[in-house]
Amino acid sequence: MKKLLLITLLVGFMFQLTYSQNKIWDETEAQKTKRLEWWTDARFGMFIHWGLYAQPARHEWVKNYERITNEDYQKYFEIFNPDLYNPTEWAKKAKAAGMKYAVITSKHHEGFNMFDSKYTDYKVTNTPYGKDIIKEWVDAFRAEGLKIGFYYSLIDWHHPDYTIDRVHPQRVNTKEEYDALNKGKDMAVYREYLKNQVREILTKYGKIDILWLDFSFPGEFGKGRDDWGSVELIKMVRQLQPDILIDDRADLQDYAGGWDFMTPEQYKVDKWPEIDGKKIPWETCQTFSGSWGYYRDEYTWKDNKQLLVLLIESVSKGGNVLLNVGPTARGAFDERADKALSGMGDWMKLNDRSIYGCTQAPESFVAPDNTILTYNPKTNRLYVHLLDYPLQKLRLPGYQGKVKYAQFLHDASEILMSEPRSHNRGGDNKGTGDLDLSLPVAKPNIEIPVIELFLN
Repeated sequence: MKKLLLITLLVGFMFQLTYSQNKIWDETEAQKTKRLEWWTDARFGMFIHWGLYAQPARHEWVKNYERITNEDYQKYFEIFNPDLYNPTEWAKKAKAAGMKYAVITSKHHEGFNMFDSKYTDYKVTNTPYGKDIIKEWVDAFRAEGLKIGFYYSLIDWHHPDYTIDRVHPQRVNTKEEYDALNKGKDMAVYREYLKNQVREILTKYGKIDILWLDFSFPGEFGKGRDDWGSVELIKMVRQLQPDILIDDRADLQDYAGGWDFMTPEQYKVDKWPEIDGKKIPWETCQTFSGSWGYYRDEYTWKDNKQLLVLLIESVSKGGNVLLNVGPTARGAFDERADKALSGMGDWMKLNDRSIYGCTQAPESFVAPDNTILTYNPKTNRLYVHLLDYPLQKLRLPGYQGKVKYAQFLHDASEILMSEPRSHNRGGDNKGTGDLDLSLPVAKPNIEIPVIELFLN
């Protein structure tokens, strides 16, 4: 018995030891929910990918795809001068589109710094532009009442001590080739550089709401948590900015406090993501087209309805959308981006109540065909998004007795409700509890009309 008790205590001790080792900081579930509350209410943000790659205008991974050396890439650094850059204009466009927060690249994989760092000469203040782009951006977006975040690339294709790996422009095939190329490089030096720069961006610009680190790729010729020093890095971040939200790409998914939200990229999830049966915070990052950085000749742009469905569907599954703009090398949004933002803004101006503060509908409410439901738990209102406009009647299955009032959201005009009549039930549906809404024959002049249901 004593031996069994000893073993039990030992196992318990080992479990606690392992758990404590896999913990970045102490925070209850309630505290985390409160910390993320502004973000889950906001639902919609702007991603901004901008750097030297805007000049070749052939994708932000152009240095990798075309295997460009540092020497050949240098020409972009020497002429970078976004003379049309007006961050106040950008902030107003984000706000008009209905976005509540924004995240900008402080450094992408190319290694170029969009801020004035004391740890490198490879920065915007040493280009012809000469000013700290990040500082100007922070001031402008804060002035419009938007929350702000920084993307920072863990990867760096310019730093001399960053070892060549499988996603590097100078990647090779065998261990022997990698060993030869990386002779003399020291990732410990780069880790310190990385940590110093993250400390810089979290101490130079006041309160930062989001840190978007990108990205880990463990495995053969890859890099993971140990290469970045992720544990110590995130501990530092939590100490410097206790309220900050951190994405999940530092390879610390098994660490409590190592991340706050999941980031499915260019992907529409089938359902609210879960870990061990528990729904988790998530945000899909998406582009208007197939590139994050400005790509002059890329034409596979999503149309207005596709973008709106992406947003509505993500909210209906408990998630956020971070929608990307890739500014030009002169510092402006191109006309295609402006058109996309404007279209979303027109819809959001009248229908944002079905997005902000909303989430997945209770299971007791079934979405009619060709609709998406969102739900605001604070106001107890259900939103029916009409992807295809019905012919006069919209049947809500099992809704009878659950709804006290119905209206179009865009103009608050009443929609009459009734029990299905015997001659239009399509069979003996008496007693099913269905509810009919009487809609006008002509579709309202709204891309996706929304019905707002006041629930009992």
